[in-house]
Amino acid sequence: MPTPNNQKLKTSIDFANLQYQYQLYKKEIDQAIHKVLDTSNYIMGEEVQELEENLQVFTGAKHAITCSSGTDALLLAMMALDIGPGDEVITTPFTFIATAESIAFLGATPVFVDIDEKTYNIDAAKIEAAITAKTKAILPVSLYGQPADMDAIQAIADKYDLKVIIDGAQSFGATYKGKTDSNLGDISTTSFFPAKPLGCFGDGGAVFTDDDTLAEKIKSLRVHGQSKRYHHRYIGMGGRMDTIQCAIVDVKLKHYKKDLALRQEVAKKYTEALKDKDLVLPFVEERVTSAFAQYSIRVQNRDNVQVHLKEKGIPTAVHYPMPLPLQECFVYLGYKKGDFPVSEIVSDEIMSLPMNPYVNDDEISYISHRFE
Repeated sequence: MPTPNNQKLKTSIDFANLQYQYQLYKKEIDQAIHKVLDTSNYIMGEEVQELEENLQVFTGAKHAITCSSGTDALLLAMMALDIGPGDEVITTPFTFIATAESIAFLGATPVFVDIDEKTYNIDAAKIEAAITAKTKAILPVSLYGQPADMDAIQAIADKYDLKVIIDGAQSFGATYKGKTDSNLGDISTTSFFPAKPLGCFGDGGAVFTDDDTLAEKIKSLRVHGQSKRYHHRYIGMGGRMDTIQCAIVDVKLKHYKKDLALRQEVAKKYTEALKDKDLVLPFVEERVTSAFAQYSIRVQNRDNVQVHLKEKGIPTAVHYPMPLPLQECFVYLGYKKGDFPVSEIVSDEIMSLPMNPYVNDDEISYISHRFE
């Protein structure tokens, strides 16, 4: 793969390379944007429905409902299931704040279960012990692009009559036993934040479900609970994805299988180049494919390693530096250091390397040699 011409190899490697992707699809994207500008139908224009139909085809989900962000997708999913005060939702302590924040925002209680040390996803073997009479749903995250242990999670949900909501903000296009993780659980969600594997040029997201009743309720909830104009069946939200963003994502969706395959190829090359280093590399279960939103390794003395790489023009990021139960905003839950030992260890060691479809062989070689 050629070196993107907007990068200076070995002096400044781009972490997500969004500008290069835009240049690749610039003509199509600009045409799509200008089509919306020419019609001036900025809210719920025809491009919204077109994207939703194409998302349904891509994922195999019966319903794809676009919305204003990945966070709002989670809120819509839980609102559709009437999750609120007095309810508990079991989720992972090792993820972006939005996962648990959305539970708390609705007045429900996030109940955290530690992660599997290999996949970094919620440890399904620990979920059952956390279930109480107040538990209403399980909310696994497909962290870094890899779906969680969905067979085990779904079996527990079925046993206790619980709902399953997938936080697939990082995993659009990932699969579990051949099914996309947008077509798992009762409701699945994703994010089109610009740096996600499939991203827009602002905020956006989507909710997926095979349930007709839930789909109709989610569509209503995203427009303030309307059943028809100015008639409100539910307390809802302004959760629409605007037409321009839908038009952009629809263009990028046409190229997404190729870009997703390139991400997976970059990950394989990273793993081959780094396999003999003193690092813990990503582990992907055989029954899944990962969207590789991040290529995250574990290192000792992370701060020093990051400084060293930065000096060499290699950007890094930490996803995530502190388990959610230890965040100040969740102090009211009463968790303490030591309650989630695996998450705490991983949080101290995790570090993400530049990851996008356009990281080339020379860059991977350059990065790998900085770990000598």
